[in-house]
Amino acid sequence: MATKKKPSAFMKPVAVSDALAKIVGKGPMPRTEVTKKLWDYIKKHKLQDAKNKRMIKPDEQLSKVLGAQPIDMFKMVSKISKHLKDPQMANA
Repeated sequence: MATKKKPSAFMKPVAVSDALAKIVGKGPMPRTEVTKKLWDYIKKHKLQDAKNKRMIKPDEQLSKVLGAQPIDMFKMVSKISKHLKDPQMANA
């Protein structure tokens, strides 16, 4: 008998903060979708440093999520996670 595979934690829908929702849309949505939409926003608004593509230069909207200073794309994850909540906890 085959066991059912448990879905990845990354695929579990999360609630997004109001500041992040202005960029990626209203949640809940999986973290993978949040990341995809965030990168779509960064590329659309040309927020990557031209010489060092790892650096993100937040515009006014994105600075409400990441802060105003340029940020390494790998450090971006910890800033974004502060704007994500378990949907059951968001309504509490």
